[in-house]
Amino acid sequence: MAAEKPLKIAIVAGEESGDLLGADIVQALKRMTGREVQLVGTGGRHLQALGLAPLFDGAEIALMGLSAILRDLPRLMRRISQTASAVAAEKPDCLITIDSPDFSLRVAKKVRATDTSIPIVHYVCPSVWAWRPGRAAAMKPYVDHILCILPFEVKELSRLGGPPGTYVGHRLTHDPGVLGAARAQAQPRDLSADHVKTLLVLPGSRRGEVSRLIGPFGETVSALRARGHRLRLLLPTVPHVAELVKTSVARWDQEPEVILDPERKWQAFGKADAALIASGTVSLELAMSGVPMISCYKFDPIMLMAQSLITVWSAALPNLIADRPVVPESYNQYVRPHYLARQLEALFSDTAYRAWQKDGFGEVARRMATDRPSGDIAAEVVLRHIGRANRLSE
Repeated sequence: MAAEKPLKIAIVAGEESGDLLGADIVQALKRMTGREVQLVGTGGRHLQALGLAPLFDGAEIALMGLSAILRDLPRLMRRISQTASAVAAEKPDCLITIDSPDFSLRVAKKVRATDTSIPIVHYVCPSVWAWRPGRAAAMKPYVDHILCILPFEVKELSRLGGPPGTYVGHRLTHDPGVLGAARAQAQPRDLSADHVKTLLVLPGSRRGEVSRLIGPFGETVSALRARGHRLRLLLPTVPHVAELVKTSVARWDQEPEVILDPERKWQAFGKADAALIASGTVSLELAMSGVPMISCYKFDPIMLMAQSLITVWSAALPNLIADRPVVPESYNQYVRPHYLARQLEALFSDTAYRAWQKDGFGEVARRMATDRPSGDIAAEVVLRHIGRANRLSE
């Protein structure tokens, strides 16, 4: 009996986090169907390890902020057209777009206009609950389903007239690295004043983020040292900003250990007494690992002018999920090194401040829990839409 033909999956992923989500779905599809999965589209190192030959470097679409998008708009528009044309020509069983909505949803819209028979599933709900709520209804004609990673997003999509959604959970809830870091964090640790403190520094995974925060983070380290703290600095990063990070931290009073290996990243999470971070997905990684943190962000110039459009009460994912302040946040002109240093001091010892965060992380974990890995739930939705499309074509 002839083997079943491979599933052909088109995938569009730019961010490191989106690349990981895509890899999870692909692995789950292989496991559930027993079939090979042929990949087309664009993505990073994790999808490439599963056989994707990307149309171009996925880092090109890993942009954050209106300034970056406007500056690169002509190139982005060419890449959108290139990607949509390539996907439509391949006639995949399904197109999965992941995060990066300013790029990936434009690809989805063009593909739908070219070939209405291709099912389109978008992974990671755009933050329609935070700003530009009209995007929800606008997606409905060309997105068949949204895979949500935050518990409240399914109801928000329905309320705003968007496509149907499924809460798949977050890959972090079942991630071996997170679980290992959480076990290490649960062990007793020396928080006495004279003990060397391990500080995680996470200035972001995009060049703009790193450029805006690496200086203030270095000054925060200097302030902590001036206040008598002995530090071990660990800085996990990703390959496409590694050189920028290394060049920037060479000017610090104390250089951190720069970590590129994913396994060593989770080991660093397990060892950390506290973390100083760029607001983003990493806040959820740290919360699920049990690492107390301070979250910061500096908007690009255009986003500064548009910040009045933001309606959500917090930008930190642990706060939104727990529905209460858990992680302290400092933004723009309030990213003040001497203030951040004092906040970190309060997390370095056994304080009520530290205990409040730890308790909040427990609430986040309870609300995020699913009975199966997110990749498996997401793959089931994809297979359901492939099956529906096949029945309609018969």
